[in-house]
Amino acid sequence: MTKEEILAVLEERQLTDIIELIEDAESGDLEELELVESLGLLLDQELNREVIGLLESLGVTIVYVTDEDDEDGEEEED
Repeated sequence: MTKEEILAVLEERQLTDIIELIEDAESGDLEELELVESLGLLLDQELNREVIGLLESLGVTIVYVTDEDDEDGEEEED
């Protein structure tokens, strides 16, 4: 999928948060993104792979954390 195709699908599904991530990556405001690998960004696995690939192509480093790491991080922030 091209960037335009990905954005069109995201707009159609009203996934504005993901569109904002892509815009932040394009502007250089997003350099690193932590994801729980088992969850990803989106329920649609194909679209999830496409979006992550697009973010990486825009220079975003994807850091995969385990479910336990994510839970620990949430506890520290509270």
